[in-house]
Amino acid sequence: MRWLGGRESDNVDDRRSSGSGGLIIGGGIGTVVIALIVTLLGGDPSSILGNQQATTQAPVDQQADDAAAQFTRRVLASTEDAWTKIFAEQNAQYPKPVLVMYRGVTSSGCGTAQNAMGPFYCPADEKVYIDLSFYDELAERFQAPGQFAMAYVIAHEIGHHVQKQMGTTDKMQAMRQRLSEKEYNRLSVRLELQADFYAGVWANRAQGQSVALDEKDIEQAINAAHAIGDDKIQEETQGRVVPDAFTHGSSAQRVYWFKKGLKTGDIKQGDTFNSNEDANLQ
Repeated sequence: MRWLGGRESDNVDDRRSSGSGGLIIGGGIGTVVIALIVTLLGGDPSSILGNQQATTQAPVDQQADDAAAQFTRRVLASTEDAWTKIFAEQNAQYPKPVLVMYRGVTSSGCGTAQNAMGPFYCPADEKVYIDLSFYDELAERFQAPGQFAMAYVIAHEIGHHVQKQMGTTDKMQAMRQRLSEKEYNRLSVRLELQADFYAGVWANRAQGQSVALDEKDIEQAINAAHAIGDDKIQEETQGRVVPDAFTHGSSAQRVYWFKKGLKTGDIKQGDTFNSNEDANLQ
């Protein structure tokens, strides 16, 4: 992944040294994965981890942490450029979200943000939250290393911000009380797959503008999408796959929609809610 210019975004709230990042929430891989799934939907992740025991965070490699922070600012800037142009094509203005970088624990409009949750978008304050230690977790726990794998995760969260601006998130919230858990889970999957599609759209638009990507970069993003599919996570954490409990979609579905966004670069091609083209991908 090679930057073309490498502009860094100013829409970053850096809380890494705010003093609230000294704790890490320990609760085991099952709790961590469940919280990751919940928070990527924009829910309140503290409800999952609120009662977990706090343990001391490992020492931070400041040089590596600063490099990760710089990388995050660059990816955010690239998404800003891409989505500003896409919204302009629709005669609309793109409200740039703030990205909060933190270590350990911080506050959000959706409750307490804790590093075990993974990155998430909070619709209440329209901010993206990321503890930079997640980059290490992505490489080590999910076996999805590489810069573009990290960029895909950020772009996915920005995809949720795009959904918020387009009214999709609010429509989901309005339907939540009227649907069964099974029905709402199905819609949650479609919401997440659309965020994957939007991540692909960003990659399409960024290519040759803010970044130069090669096949290895694309493979990293596809590997990350595959690694955090519901079927793969369920198999690893509970030894069986329960499709009715999916919230993000299978690995194959996530890869499919990311690749479609990457190929088309056209937001009109990403109506995951009314599409059955991925129905046989499990």
